[in-house]
Amino acid sequence: MDARSIVSSVALPVAAAGLGSVATASGIKSEWYSSLDKPAIQPPPLVFPVVWSILYAQTAVGSGIAQAHMAEQPAKGYRRKLALNMALNAGWCWSFFKAQQTGASIVVAGALAASSADLARTAGSAATPAGRFLVPYTLWTGFATVLTTAIWRKNRS
Repeated sequence: MDARSIVSSVALPVAAAGLGSVATASGIKSEWYSSLDKPAIQPPPLVFPVVWSILYAQTAVGSGIAQAHMAEQPAKGYRRKLALNMALNAGWCWSFFKAQQTGASIVVAGALAASSADLARTAGSAATPAGRFLVPYTLWTGFATVLTTAIWRKNRS
């Protein structure tokens, strides 16, 4: 595996986690977020940092495995997909917690879920274990879309 594959597999999820946590840290403590009516499917607050840490690690491992099984051009395309996915990942935090735009956040979450499914499919095409590492991330981003929509619905007024 070349250096670009290693760096992208690790650095992109770390960057998304860092950028997303900047928006989330202040947003989750905000009056606005506290005032939102949360749906019954909302997990306890402690779940989010634990789950996201595991998912970022699995994404890094799966991405590394996938790129190790790809020729240069497919690996380059995969890195672009991973960069877009991680931008959407951090972007959701900024649209939801910082901009407080729940409706727009549904769109970002939906794009993230679709991007995550494509990333898992692409990784799995290169190496089945790589795709399997990304399945939980795909499922969680799908759940995030459902949760964001439920929050929007409960707080439309």
